[in-house]
Amino acid sequence: MITVGVEEEYLLVDPATGLPAPYVEDVRRTAGLGLVAERGEVQDELLQAQIEVATPVCTRLEEVGGHLLRLRHALTSAAEANDCRIAATGAAPLRGAVPIPVTANARYRRMEGTARQLVGEQLISGMHVHVGVPDRETGTAVLNRIRPWLATILAMSGNSPLWNGEDTGFASWRTIVFGRWPVSGPLPHFDDQADYERRLDALLESGVIEDRGQVYWQARLSERYPTVEIRCADVQLQADEAVMLAGIIRALVATAMTEEKAGVPLAVTAPELVQAGNWHAARYGLSGTLLDPAGRPHSGGDVMCALLRHIGPALEEAGDHREVSALVTRLLREGTPADRQRRALAEGGLPGLLALITGGSA
Repeated sequence: MITVGVEEEYLLVDPATGLPAPYVEDVRRTAGLGLVAERGEVQDELLQAQIEVATPVCTRLEEVGGHLLRLRHALTSAAEANDCRIAATGAAPLRGAVPIPVTANARYRRMEGTARQLVGEQLISGMHVHVGVPDRETGTAVLNRIRPWLATILAMSGNSPLWNGEDTGFASWRTIVFGRWPVSGPLPHFDDQADYERRLDALLESGVIEDRGQVYWQARLSERYPTVEIRCADVQLQADEAVMLAGIIRALVATAMTEEKAGVPLAVTAPELVQAGNWHAARYGLSGTLLDPAGRPHSGGDVMCALLRHIGPALEEAGDHREVSALVTRLLREGTPADRQRRALAEGGLPGLLALITGGSA
């Protein structure tokens, strides 16, 4: 069974105003006092109103879901004990007049000195999925094969329609904010693993980035684990939505490895089409068209169904087909998290929106 692990980022917000709350040190300390969150599972992030969790390495989706629920419950309790809430939204719907302090970390301080405005506006939260691969050469081949499908996953995951108290018109405003860093967004095609390493070395030698951690492509080889790390998704409102995406992403990686081993030819999508398709997915989610892996427009539902057909055998082999299919059916019925944020705001105002984005530990 191919291993999978999930990292989720959340915002800390004031329960009455919805404004970001810089209480990460207190929340982390409280969470660490309990027996629910283990050492290393809860981490600081760039700004003091952000916090991150990481599941252990898992082999089954029910493990992923169990760990995410456990960690969300732990942080929910710790946040409430410190007069704030965790918000599972890809972007802060409101921002106060006072900037949120940067976490006391030398690397983060250097980033602030380099790009102060970008750091100050980095009130965004993603979901990262690590999938095990046998070696970095295989991992590079996987990156090439999953590259044209990442926009579809982005469209399914959009959960950041609001910013500065206004509707951005985008399903994933987080994608647009994150895309302003020098090495970000859709990844290029690589000739092989040596080409991957040469390109990262060249980026470091340029001096524009200071370490490989600042390679913010939507998928990359992990420098810490024997995994590919897929980073295109917004954090999800509910844990089972994260489980759905983890299952789809693992199956996509498994399919890529199977195709690579079988020598299935790879058609390389032009970078400008991948970039355009990524922006289009961030803008419309599943409500409009999406570009398929060849760069042709189809309805969002049709492209998503094509993805599910593509990975169907891998879902079956992992025993995930029934659960993922049921969750995708619910997604089609209820809409993306961005759709639901808009409905909650329209129907219940700010209290309704806050109830939605802070209720994901249930």
